[in-house]
Amino acid sequence: MAFDRVELNQILNVYGRKVASGEWRDYAIDMLKEKAVFSVFRRSSEMPLYRIEKTPKLARRQGAYSVVAATGLILKRGHDLRRVLRALDKGLRLVEA
Repeated sequence: MAFDRVELNQILNVYGRKVASGEWRDYAIDMLKEKAVFSVFRRSSEMPLYRIEKTPKLARRQGAYSVVAATGLILKRGHDLRRVLRALDKGLRLVEA
């Protein structure tokens, strides 16, 4: 199982924005038998902050794509990768007064 070029491009666009803002620093791609996983790290020595998973077996039910937090909590799941990746754009941001 693997990400295709379009999927990888969408993931790397989000990754590039997060690296530019200083939130993320490293990534890993795992091609497993039943799913493909793109993991993002703050530091390469830590556990992944988020995992973006593609599981084709779930495509007809909940959707093949999911974003999973470090705790194992599924933040978003769906059929459209672009929509699922929006879960990573939301979050707490520092607001200066």
